[in-house]
Amino acid sequence: MTYHSNHSRSVFPRICGLTLLCLLNCLLLMSTPVFAQEQAEAKLAELQAELKARQATLAANKANADELMSALKRSELEIAEVARALNSTSEALADNRVQQERLTAEQRALKKAIVQQQDALASQLRSAFMAGNYDYAKMLFYQDEASTFERVLTYYQYVSKARLAEITRFKTNVARLETVTEGLAKKAEELSILLTTQKQQREVMLARQQDRKSTLAKLNQKIASDAAKVNELKQNEAALVTAIEEARRSAELANTELEGLSGSKGKLLKPVSGRVQRLFGSRRQGQVRWKGIIIEGAEGSSVRAVSRGRVLYSDWLRGFGLVTIIDHGKGYMSVYGHNQALLKQAGEMVAGGETIALVGQSGGQTSPNLYFEIRHKGKALNPSSWLDL
Repeated sequence: MTYHSNHSRSVFPRICGLTLLCLLNCLLLMSTPVFAQEQAEAKLAELQAELKARQATLAANKANADELMSALKRSELEIAEVARALNSTSEALADNRVQQERLTAEQRALKKAIVQQQDALASQLRSAFMAGNYDYAKMLFYQDEASTFERVLTYYQYVSKARLAEITRFKTNVARLETVTEGLAKKAEELSILLTTQKQQREVMLARQQDRKSTLAKLNQKIASDAAKVNELKQNEAALVTAIEEARRSAELANTELEGLSGSKGKLLKPVSGRVQRLFGSRRQGQVRWKGIIIEGAEGSSVRAVSRGRVLYSDWLRGFGLVTIIDHGKGYMSVYGHNQALLKQAGEMVAGGETIALVGQSGGQTSPNLYFEIRHKGKALNPSSWLDL
């Protein structure tokens, strides 16, 4: 009795301590998301204040077109950074959900197997109990029952091995079930964090887009006249030609073995899903004509490489926004403009159909689309004749 009393006194403080520790952990877990949310809201408020100050400065200084273009570039590059992070989070969310589905299916299968194994073990125990009335001493002394004894002994050995194997499988499945259940709990926690991150990134994206919209409106006011627009388009085209020429020289220096596009006319993969504006060759403004086509798309959707190649250019370009240029060999190049974010860097090899960017409206666009060109030795070709439309 004394032992029981002492034991109770020694256990009670430990139980109280563990309970208190659990409560503290629970409170910490409950407060962490709230704290994270408060931090995110504070950062968002700070960002909004920064963007408001930027717009006030532009208005006060009555910025010229070049200054506004620089501000637009900065804004679109910031949007690209957030878009890449958001895309990465979305991919992690999709992967998390796939893993949760797999673990849930495994959990169901394990639970079913454990129930079946419990039934099998119960059946084996009942069989052992029913066969437990044999008197081994008697059978040893009475030789006329030796054959019966041998059969019973063999049966017992068989049942014992089967039961041991079943118990081993049962223990393995129970251990695996515990691991899977823990894995599911961890994935659920990760999912919650990812969803919170995604929400925060979308809020930042919205703030950045509002800043871009204000800057773009000011820029469009500065180049409202036809002459200014023509001049702007000429500067933009010159910037693109320079980028393509530099990319072409880089391709010659790289000396990468690529097969070109000559055998792919009319068969190339459409880089974006959406309605095609076949603008190639038509008048754009004044004497400036379209050198490519526009493909309307959903903002943030995938831009795919039309064929295998090597990325030669991946940066922001005046009038075209975030641009990727891919060398396909034999003098052939494809140009992808107006992107929201670029996912490949210069020097990387890409496969046909591989995602290289996200659809956006950079370069001063008012709706999401892809600007697409195909060039051969610097000369613009009609993309509509090359794509499988």
